[in-house]
Amino acid sequence: MTNETWGQVREELIKRVGQNNYTTWIEPLRLSHLKNGVASFEVPTTFFGDWVSRNFADHIRGQLAFAGAPVDRVEFTVGAPADRAAAAKPAPRAAAKPARVRAAAAEDVPGAQLEQRFTFDNFVVGKPNELAHAAARRVAEGGPVTFNPLFLYGGVGLGKTHLMHAIAHELKINRPDLHVLYLSAEQFMYRFVQALRDKQIMDFKELFRSVDVLMVDDVQFIAGKDSTQEEFFHTFNALVDQNKQIVISADRAPGEIKDLEDRIRSRLQCGLVVDLHPTDYELRLGILQAKLEHYSNQYRGLTMAPGVLEFLAHRITTNVRVLEGALMRLFAFASLVGREINLDLVMECLSDILRSSEKRLTIEEIQRKVAEHYNVRLSDMIGPKRLRTIARPRQVAMYLSKQMTSRSLPEIGRRFGGRDHTTIMHGVRKIEELMAADAQLVDDVQLLKRLLQS
Repeated sequence: MTNETWGQVREELIKRVGQNNYTTWIEPLRLSHLKNGVASFEVPTTFFGDWVSRNFADHIRGQLAFAGAPVDRVEFTVGAPADRAAAAKPAPRAAAKPARVRAAAAEDVPGAQLEQRFTFDNFVVGKPNELAHAAARRVAEGGPVTFNPLFLYGGVGLGKTHLMHAIAHELKINRPDLHVLYLSAEQFMYRFVQALRDKQIMDFKELFRSVDVLMVDDVQFIAGKDSTQEEFFHTFNALVDQNKQIVISADRAPGEIKDLEDRIRSRLQCGLVVDLHPTDYELRLGILQAKLEHYSNQYRGLTMAPGVLEFLAHRITTNVRVLEGALMRLFAFASLVGREINLDLVMECLSDILRSSEKRLTIEEIQRKVAEHYNVRLSDMIGPKRLRTIARPRQVAMYLSKQMTSRSLPEIGRRFGGRDHTTIMHGVRKIEELMAADAQLVDDVQLLKRLLQS
């Protein structure tokens, strides 16, 4: 049987065992030979071969028969035969190549698929993410680090997963001798539940504790799942005790993940916890400029008017994925209609994104910002006190709430301690009257508007 035939068999196995099982257990198999009714495959480890033999040998045997290569038995051997023969011969210590041997076993525990474009070269660094980038770079060197685990957290589209993939890519280049495993928290949980169901929990433990670098994305998803948290805790401890590196990401800080066990929270906080802050204007513009070169090469002949990138960087502040998607859509749209990419085209093509990206300001945000500006307590602004030093900031907050939100007067009144809508109306009119004669108040209101819109 040729490797081409085995490739066809593998395509059928995807349908039989599912994509997740295929990626984890079938894809790493390497056909060694098929003779005398025996199909022999190379596997990364003995444990790996035992698992495939117990769970997927019948599927493999059946599909081989269907492809015209009937076999009586499927066997699994560790490593390439040449490597084993070489290992059996005595050799000088200097001639040994452990990195090469380990590289053959780099997929001992296949994890999630790595995105090829998520590398350090494609990561745009700015003030909001420079610390996270530096820490990720340090881990990616593969040497000893002073922090374990590295915990990266931040909102959607800020670069957590990009940095995780970049670390894995870099480690495979710098340290091919290390076994690096990247997977999502949901995949960890899925495999744990599968091991429980199949009564193979000891195999699960051996599998996950054999890695050199464990990377778990979106760890917040194990919160509230007691058994999974228990196993994650013990896996974490076992790897740290062996000085193995752990990299974790989440959408919030360890202390803010609801239903996460205290002992896990404490463990996650014992390393370096890094916040990827929301992007600022300069970083968004840098990301767009980096992407512009790529799309300009892909869509040759298209031109972009000045100010388009700056407009996008200013208006689309939600996350990087939306920002990159908007630029890709612009180029695709312009190529179809044969027009220059200018602000008119932006407004026509991205109207839905621009609407959804408009900042939805809340009355609570306005109250907090006004209270900070005038140095009054938020509770006093909402409360019944009528002192001038409190009443004036309260009226400014009412005015801004009416001007900058779509809330009705009764709704605003409810946010201000249950006040009647006529009280809100009076406060708004009072500020309008005072602004006609008080330049300082005008300056205060304009400053507050800029702060709330930024």
